[in-house]
Amino acid sequence: MIREFFLGFIKIHTLYHASKGGICGIEIIKELKRHGYAVSPGTLYPTLHALERDGYLKSRMLVIHGKRRRYYKATKKGISVLKKSRERLRELVEEVME
Repeated sequence: MIREFFLGFIKIHTLYHASKGGICGIEIIKELKRHGYAVSPGTLYPTLHALERDGYLKSRMLVIHGKRRRYYKATKKGISVLKKSRERLRELVEEVME
């Protein structure tokens, strides 16, 4: 049950970092861990693929230090949904934290 609630936060957090520039899956996992989210590759990669399939992210393959990595970047659609999510989050936090 809790996993389902946090999945929305994970998507928003991923879109945020992808809007700042390219980020790969392992970097997203480390960043989420830094914020207290224990996300396995088995959870993250299907989420990334769904966000890309739905047009919120685009990816490209790069070779970094001899390793192939898929880097994700937010699309215009992803940035738009991130902006709307921020507005809704702000409203929600104000209401829940009063």
